[in-house]
Amino acid sequence: MISVLVLTKNEEQDLPGCLRSVAWSDDIVVYDSFSNDRTREIARASGARVIQRPDQDPSVAFGGDEAYHRTWGLREISYRYAWLFVIDADERLTPEAARELEAIASAPTTDAVAYRIRRRDFFQGRHLKHVQSSPWFIRFFRPELVRYDRLVNPITLVDGPVADLIYPLDHYPFSKGLSQWISRHNTYSSLESQQILRMRIHKFKPSVRRAIFSSDQAEKRLHLKFIYYFMPFRPLLKFVIIYFLRRGFLDGGPGLRYALMVLMYEFMIDLKLKEDAR
Repeated sequence: MISVLVLTKNEEQDLPGCLRSVAWSDDIVVYDSFSNDRTREIARASGARVIQRPDQDPSVAFGGDEAYHRTWGLREISYRYAWLFVIDADERLTPEAARELEAIASAPTTDAVAYRIRRRDFFQGRHLKHVQSSPWFIRFFRPELVRYDRLVNPITLVDGPVADLIYPLDHYPFSKGLSQWISRHNTYSSLESQQILRMRIHKFKPSVRRAIFSSDQAEKRLHLKFIYYFMPFRPLLKFVIIYFLRRGFLDGGPGLRYALMVLMYEFMIDLKLKEDAR
């Protein structure tokens, strides 16, 4: 009734738990970025199909363009069912959410062609309920009606109405330790810098009106993000927003440490943007 797409790159540690959380599907595709550990063997042993993008440069995250990589997975991979759920290896779909997806997929008609799911991030044994930046992600949809935009942290573009799911998706971004998180975000900050420069070259003009009033959440996020990158003291502003305005301090010590790491990540983007613009 539902196909599942799992994105992987050296995920032998996290993949088994992820696959167990979606084992109710009989059409699981592991979309692998040329892992050099046991990821593919684990996937095949579970009964999943393994697909690799033949034109991908394995030395760069997502081949250097996450939106293209994700969209390729929607267009070039054949799925058994009309509905697709997309999940990363360090995420776990809760049983309640799985039942909710199955109810939607089995309904004769639906009000939406895509659904947002609330993701719960965990750090040092604690759910980051307040400090998490963007808890809603479009992960359940009709794949022919969806595409992605931006080099990294892509925006999901949907040709049709979008609704929200009730039950959550659990995320463990620090499952491989702090060093791996820092290394991954070092790569992401480089791609973010390249994305900003690309938009400058193409003379993208952000609109405050669209950033505030657009009914299209993807368009709103695109304009907000570009405006945000030109705000003074942006890394510090990000910290103030997530730690104070969103009450990240209620998440205790893990909340403070996470907010400081986000500040560091935003500062890395600024530094690389100055370096790349020379």
